[in-house]
Amino acid sequence: MKFKIKKYKYVILAAAFAFTSCDDYLDINDNPNNPIDAPLSSLLVNSTYESTQNTFRMGNITSNYVQYLASPNAASASDVMEPVSYSGSWGALYNVMTDINDMILKAQEEEAAHYEGIGQILMAYNLGLTVDAWGNVPYSEAFNFVTVTPSYDDDAQLYSNILGLLDEGLANLSADSSISVGEDDFIYQGEISNWIKFGNMLKARYLNHFSETGSYDPAAVLSAVENGFDGNEDDAQMEYFEQAFNPWAQVAIDNANLFLGGWISEQFIQAMDGTIYGYDDPRLPLMVGATDDGEYIGTENGAGRGDAPEEGARSVLEEGDYYTQRQGPVLIATYAEQKFIEAEAAFGIDKARSYQAYLDGIRAHMNKIGVGQSEIEAYMNNPEVSMGVDAFTIDDIFKEKWVAMFLNPESWVDARRHDYDYEDFDLPANLNPDLNGNFLRRLAYPDTEVTRNGSNVPDVTLLDPIFWDE
Repeated sequence: MKFKIKKYKYVILAAAFAFTSCDDYLDINDNPNNPIDAPLSSLLVNSTYESTQNTFRMGNITSNYVQYLASPNAASASDVMEPVSYSGSWGALYNVMTDINDMILKAQEEEAAHYEGIGQILMAYNLGLTVDAWGNVPYSEAFNFVTVTPSYDDDAQLYSNILGLLDEGLANLSADSSISVGEDDFIYQGEISNWIKFGNMLKARYLNHFSETGSYDPAAVLSAVENGFDGNEDDAQMEYFEQAFNPWAQVAIDNANLFLGGWISEQFIQAMDGTIYGYDDPRLPLMVGATDDGEYIGTENGAGRGDAPEEGARSVLEEGDYYTQRQGPVLIATYAEQKFIEAEAAFGIDKARSYQAYLDGIRAHMNKIGVGQSEIEAYMNNPEVSMGVDAFTIDDIFKEKWVAMFLNPESWVDARRHDYDYEDFDLPANLNPDLNGNFLRRLAYPDTEVTRNGSNVPDVTLLDPIFWDE
């Protein structure tokens, strides 16, 4: 049965790709090889698959900025925060949002409320990824062939759109639907109750991004949390299959074949091995590979591998660890993350609740990746981890959340909201001099946008914050 399911996934995935656009989101020419009217099932296959891929794509960009990963080459643009044109990731986000938009419109025509609701949740998620990376982006004129040079919507207004999409999606998921969702849903396999939890969890995430603004409403965050995930079993994730490997596993495989990538930052290693905090974290060997000598040695961001050989002398993503199993999951949103959101929102309202949520978040992540119970208890009993309500600080929440959000693009949102204020978190070597000794706050707009839509591209620098970061 497992083989048949994987084979089925391969077949419908291939079918879905036949329906999706072969060029970027502004291509207004008809493709004679594409059907004009894709069925809902194919649109949902592609939308769930590509939304998960976008989690990887954006995490692959941001993981150097939050120092999970480091380049083996000195002064690599990914490490030193130079402007990079991420046209491919931008295009992937807009391609799937175009398909999601089509799915929403078709679902409305067919009174398929659950497909419409899932589409609205996925649109909110992909739009959130886009806004959190670039700020102002096209949305209101980006779809339905309105124009080939769409205007850029204000980032704060787009957050209103995101939250509105989530509310509309939750309402549709709670309504009767003419068509049931099933195996064409790669994230929850048609379990609508889980989509409702996921929508509420995302609502808590995006409301919590307002933490540095005058619009922050921690009570609203906590209300969304209470309708969100109940445990790790509710996590939004997609498990890969024989015909399509987990992309983080592919990074590890490529690195082993000397297409270098997935080298672990010295900062991450030293935060986990006792160097920075004075105690070992049992998650380290389940998350990254050891050197040939069985040690954990990171690469300094911006400095490269130095005189280390290409293989064996530095820790890298290694195939078969939790995040790099060929058929393992890419995590979109987790119960552990939700617990840390709860901890942050409750901190100024009910510190005891905040502290318990912080502890629950650590346990949830450890259980998720397979830490043994005795090791969990030893870590949790460490007075530096379980310091008590009175000694507990907001920094403790951000530190443990940073570990639990390994490789997830949401971690870069946290780093900026926290002003990169992690213990001993240093700027990379060979930092882009245009940053004037500061950390990056946004991505540069892709060259494709500057070329074809330059009159609308905002005039900003890498130091200009997203609205929630001011």
